[in-house]
Amino acid sequence: MKELIDIITERRSTRKFTDQPIEQEKLDLILKAALMAPSSKRCTPWHFVVVEDANDLQTISESRQMGSAFVSGAKMAIVVLAEEEKSDVWVEDASIAASYIQLMAESLGIGSCWVQVRNRKKNDEETTENVLKKLLNIPDGLRAECVIALGYKGEEKAPFDQSKLKLDRIHRGQF
Repeated sequence: MKELIDIITERRSTRKFTDQPIEQEKLDLILKAALMAPSSKRCTPWHFVVVEDANDLQTISESRQMGSAFVSGAKMAIVVLAEEEKSDVWVEDASIAASYIQLMAESLGIGSCWVQVRNRKKNDEETTENVLKKLLNIPDGLRAECVIALGYKGEEKAPFDQSKLKLDRIHRGQF
């Protein structure tokens, strides 16, 4: 198994995917990782909707004004939701779980890309979140943070160039 620093260095946003299906065992590991993510007061406010239907993926790809078209080419997507009333920091809790999804996917050789949902719109009349709520029958009280598109990589990207790290952004003791 790869070291965590290697997974972090190699994980890049994948927007082109192959037709190879994701094995159920790998999906199970990805979802277990999400469920093990830390949350405030261990309240675990999240829920995950796994979307594999091509028509639903197409609708998700059209749910934002821009930046989500590639979802239609993914083998699946995971919609990351959270119970707003259960946690005042549901955004952070859901975001951590989504990051765990991406890191576990990368460790298994599966590409991923985050699609922001919260505070995004399909058009002037409808939010991305409302599109997803209608499409996936998401109950009231659950909020959508993001969609993580998943699939085997149809493109190769260079690992993160650590020489470009902005080390001057790190401060010790005081700013």
